This record gives sequence, C-alpha cells and structure tokens, in this order.
Amino acid sequence: MSQIQYKASFQKQTFLFKQPSGTSRGVLTEKHAWFISLSRINTNHPTIQHSSPESFRDVTHHPSPVTRKLSGRRSSLGECSIIPGLSPDFVDFDSYEKKLTEVCENITYYIKNLSELEPYPSILFGLETALLGLQSQNENQLFDTPFTREEVGIPINGLIWMGSKEFMLQQIEEKLQAGFSCLKLKIGALDFDTELEILASIRKRYSASDIKLRVDANGAFSPTNVLNKLDRLSKFQLHSIEQPIKSGQWDEMAKICGVTPLPIALDEELIGVIGKAQKRALLETIQPQYIILKPSLHGGILGTTEWIQLAVEHKIPWWMTSALESNVGLNCVAQFASTFENSLPQGLGTGGLYENNTSSKLFIDQGYIFMGQ
Repeated sequence: MSQIQYKASFQKQTFLFKQPSGTSRGVLTEKHAWFISLSRINTNHPTIQHSSPESFRDVTHHPSPVTRKLSGRRSSLGECSIIPGLSPDFVDFDSYEKKLTEVCENITYYIKNLSELEPYPSILFGLETALLGLQSQNENQLFDTPFTREEVGIPINGLIWMGSKEFMLQQIEEKLQAGFSCLKLKIGALDFDTELEILASIRKRYSASDIKLRVDANGAFSPTNVLNKLDRLSKFQLHSIEQPIKSGQWDEMAKICGVTPLPIALDEELIGVIGKAQKRALLETIQPQYIILKPSLHGGILGTTEWIQLAVEHKIPWWMTSALESNVGLNCVAQFASTFENSLPQGLGTGGLYENNTSSKLFIDQGYIFMGQ
C-alpha cells in the first residue's frame, strides 16, 4: 500500500476586535492568524499514521482521534494564531511566513514528525487542527466526547478586560446577568487601589461561594512588591492569580508560591519550555498551585498533553484557555479540553471578540460553552 501524501497551503487573515481590549501589555485592536489548508493526495492507506505519542492516549478519557478511519473529507483548515511579544515562534511576519512556507512545502514529512514543530506551537496547533478535521467524519466534530456530541456543556469563566473602572464594572454586570459564576479580571494596568475597589464592589454583592474570582496580572508585579499586593488581594477570597511576576524567574516564583496567601497559576511561565525533563524541572522547582494551558502557546496538542500528564503526576490542578484564536482555533481548544475530566471553569469564552470572526457551532449559556447552535 502506498503511504498517504499531503499538500498544504496557508493564508493570512486579520481579525478586528469589536472594541479595544486592554491587557497589562497594551491595548489590542486586531489579531493576526494564518489558516493552513490541508488535503490528501492519495487515500490508499486505511488510517492516518503520524508520530502522536502513546501518552496522548494515556491521559485522555476518550479514544485518540489519530486511530480513526479516514473519512471522505479531502481538505480541512487549521488556525495558526499568534500574540506578538508572547508567542515564542513569532518574531516578525516575514520569518513566520517563511517557516509556514517551509512546513507547507514539506507537509508530509512534518505530519510524520509533529514533535519537530513543538518549538513552533502556533504552527503545530494549526497543523494538528487541520489533521483532526481531515480525519473526521464531521468537520465540526474533531473528538468524540459528550461535549462534541452536544450532550453537555463545559463551565467557563467570564473574561473582564482592562479599562476604566466604569467599563470594567459594566462588563462585570453583563457577565453576572448572563449567569456566569466564575469571573476572570485582567489587572495590573490601572491604579492598584482602583482595582481593589472593583474587587471590593463584587464581594459586597457576591460571596466567594456565589462567584469565583480569578485575576490575571500578566507579570505586572515585581518581586519586591508582589507579596504586599498578594496580601491585599487575598482579602477578597480570590480563586487564583495568574502570573503575578514576569516569567523566567523560577527561583523568585518558587519563593512566592511557597508563601503566597492566595493560589498562583502559571501561564506565561510555561511558554518555550519544551521536553518532559524541562517541564518536570519547572513544576518541581516552582511548585505552583495551578497551571494554565494554551495549545497555541504551550506546544500544541502534543505539548499540552505532556504538560497535563506531568501536572497530574505532581497533583497540580490545571485548566485550558484559548489564546484569542478565531472560532476555528477556539473550536479545537474547546473540543480538546472536553477530552479530559476537569470540573474547573475553562477559559473558552472568547468567541465573540471579533467583528469578522469565522462561523461556529459554539455558543455560551449561563456560564457554560456548548456545541450545537
């Protein structure tokens, strides 16, 4: 039997935010992504063969999609989504598209050697998404889970972007009215006392048993002031704080995690950490209370699965979030997240960010994301 051969191409698209979205790294008005179009040249071989590791099957709770029979579908799309200044595989448009060109020109090789793309997580995740779509009987169902069968929803947090106090309070009110029981607030850009006032206003109305509050500092604090800020934040019974100081300071972060008055979740800290040995070293050195996983930043499906395997081994809870993908990438992240037994709210509520988003079967109701609309 002849081996399956593939061909691929890519196209860039820019998504426009419905309203400017503030983070501690600046205000976002647009988002760039590249879509890989993948197709098969011949289909004599009965199943897809590539280097997805056995560990993928070890930590998922549903059959690995790489063992499915090939469907009649001949092409599919995957999204390569980047965040400038954060994505480890993006330096500039020219070098990124040069790598994408090289991958597409040698697509059959890379499909058989996916792990070689782990240093390029956004490209890897786009290729993995396209592969899943190509082998699926249904272009909208990449995995077979209760979520993808439209039987259950996934709990998610409501995302509150930075802005004026009035704007943030308006967003909070809208999310509470929409039925969310877990909110995530971006902090670190406003005056800290103002941010504390916003948290206090929520806690006056809702106790910690009513509403979970997560905050994301995106590395905005310094090692010299972080413990004081964490102590003041802890008065509001927060679920967790993401990345209180900049990444790359393992010893400092380990000290903070050892004495913090509120749970710390690592996010940016995991970017660029490749290979099981280095991942294990990070977790054992820092010993965080949580980790947060974004396939487009943390090694695609292959790398994220490895992170989860190690987190389970070290008894570190985790949750998964999108990295501001369009609905193509968000659909894959949500379906991938549904292959794990995880009751924590996930970060999958970004489908309404863009004016020109792609179509989607995903919808949100009462703080849960569902498929089937």
